[in-house]
Amino acid sequence: MIERYTRPAMGRIWSEAAKYQAWLRVEIAVCEAYARRGRIPADVMVRIRALRVDVDRILAVQQRVKHEMIALLTTLEEQLGDDSRYVHIGLTTNDVWDTATALQLREALDLLMQGQERLRRARDVVAVGKLSGAVGQFAHVEPEIEDEVCRDLGLGIEPVSTQIVQRDRHAELVSTLAIVAASLEKIALEIRGLQRTEVLEAQEPFGEGQKGSSAMPHKRNPELAERICGLARLLRGYATAALENVALWHERDISHSSVERVVFPDATIALDYILDLAAFIVEGLEVDPARMAENLERSYGLIYSQRVLLKLTDAGLARQKAYEIVQRNSMRAWRERRSFYELIAADPAVTEHLPPAELKACFDPAWYLRNVNTVFRRAGLA
Repeated sequence: MIERYTRPAMGRIWSEAAKYQAWLRVEIAVCEAYARRGRIPADVMVRIRALRVDVDRILAVQQRVKHEMIALLTTLEEQLGDDSRYVHIGLTTNDVWDTATALQLREALDLLMQGQERLRRARDVVAVGKLSGAVGQFAHVEPEIEDEVCRDLGLGIEPVSTQIVQRDRHAELVSTLAIVAASLEKIALEIRGLQRTEVLEAQEPFGEGQKGSSAMPHKRNPELAERICGLARLLRGYATAALENVALWHERDISHSSVERVVFPDATIALDYILDLAAFIVEGLEVDPARMAENLERSYGLIYSQRVLLKLTDAGLARQKAYEIVQRNSMRAWRERRSFYELIAADPAVTEHLPPAELKACFDPAWYLRNVNTVFRRAGLA
């Protein structure tokens, strides 16, 4: 089986170690803001800056206290002793959680973004923090502290928060991830269609010794493209879950957090994976131009019917009259399995308006490709 997921960095962003490190980064940033105001002594700040995350110890404490933030703070207290009173001043768990999550989401989107405007917009939307307290009214943390800390972290601020950052931001992000995945699914689905045995115009990479169907040895199943389509459906489900998180009881219940523990890491890792997989498929796509030409001929030349229709109208025929002539010959070509060109070239209603050379030119496939390079240039591919 061909497998190539080359960016495990996305998984590291959502690891337990990275999560607690992001939490600690927020806590230290808040302490820095207080230190600049003289509320934390300089010698204490030296010790605070030296704090380290010990995941094993945090998890051990969490087994007892059943609370992640308290587990982290307990391990920090073990490192700081009495000076731990300067950490987490006036903050709630969600002040730290949401602001740290913004850091993780921004880092995840930095990995995903390669000129994708949708992802850039979503990155700006979610990259906001909040340090406004339990109800969002800054009872114990001044708004200036929030401004300063978020600025130091490179984040915007939530203009009107409750205990949490408004979840419509995250819903927009996850919906954007689902949209990007759907675009990749569109490509993958087309490749699946082109790889069908009766079409066989293009095929995804297939390794030496790889097997397709267990029952039909001739098949090369597009299992990589199928994987993209399946994961895109999963991401659409995550978008629904994120939308359900927008409306929460009394401005914030706890139900969103259980969803986000799964959705944020899974959605970004899944999209990172299928971006990498899609690039691998496209780079190694096996294209068969001869088969394409063969399949075009199976229509008996009917793909040129519009060109003939327009030529006849250019020659002065009324559109409906020209349409009837072309349609009549098209139906004969299907019914009798005969060349559309031969039939149309033998029809006096056509030849009295179009000379042979002009009619023959209607069946040149190069006409249909004359503007392809313009499309490539618009897409930045040429």
